[in-house]
Amino acid sequence: MASTTSVNSTPTSAPKAASAPLPKPIIFATSGLGGMIGWVIVHPFNTIAVRMNLASMQGKHFSVANAIKDNGVMSLYDGLAAGVWRQVFYASSRFGLFETCRDKLHEIRGKTDFAGRVIVGAGTGAAAALISCPMEVATVRMSNDATLPASERRNYSGVLDVVKRVIKEEGVSTLWRGSIPFAQRAALVGVFQVATLDQFKGMYAHYLNQKKNSIPNVFCSAMTSGLIYSIATMPLEASKNRMASQKADKVTGKLPYTSTLQTMRSVAGKDGALALYDGFLPYYLRCGGHTVAMFIAVQLMRDFYTQNMN
Repeated sequence: MASTTSVNSTPTSAPKAASAPLPKPIIFATSGLGGMIGWVIVHPFNTIAVRMNLASMQGKHFSVANAIKDNGVMSLYDGLAAGVWRQVFYASSRFGLFETCRDKLHEIRGKTDFAGRVIVGAGTGAAAALISCPMEVATVRMSNDATLPASERRNYSGVLDVVKRVIKEEGVSTLWRGSIPFAQRAALVGVFQVATLDQFKGMYAHYLNQKKNSIPNVFCSAMTSGLIYSIATMPLEASKNRMASQKADKVTGKLPYTSTLQTMRSVAGKDGALALYDGFLPYYLRCGGHTVAMFIAVQLMRDFYTQNMN
């Protein structure tokens, strides 16, 4: 009986004709490259989301049209290098570790069930966030710097400049400022993607007569999954942005935001709970768009490797 096996599937006692498991270096490399390709596409949405969210922190209104008018359309790509470097660490470790740990769990337990996928997705997502947090801090700061008053701008010249100046001026631990909400968000993304993406693929294949894992099927499923986890994780994203970009009070030397819960309470108390969702639309377009572009890029690269390099 013929059998079709995805390169991402959990190892099973497949027939001879099935594809051999991908080498671990290929899994990590394609995950990182897919993340980088996807990020180049959605980076402007991330810049807009960060700027809208941080503008509300300053009691200002952010306008995309005004931002383009004042700084040019290419300003939406501010911080792109840091965002791409973030994917080198985040996407490669998140998806590479997920598949590695998922397969190891399968070897130990003899099965890979929904609960196992959720636990692995949450754990590897949080681990990847901690690994890549310095690049996340650099992305947030570089993306938002142009919108600050001239006297408050940090005027970073590049990713290495961010890292060097942060270590020199604020201490190395600042590179992990906002790491807790970032890790919490990444864990939730892992859970919601694992819990919903495959479910929506099957649902759209059944109700819309789509071929499972086709580009239309991946697109529809990823955008729906992205909507759900965007709603769930936006408050954590807002907290992470504020904590990563904050400056100490000039008089007291204290930071306004000290923890995820304190940040959310402070924002909700001062500006209302919906302030945590400022920038939601571009954030959703970033999440759904990056999921679509990344998974399609990863699948194409792995298919190419399987067909031509094996």
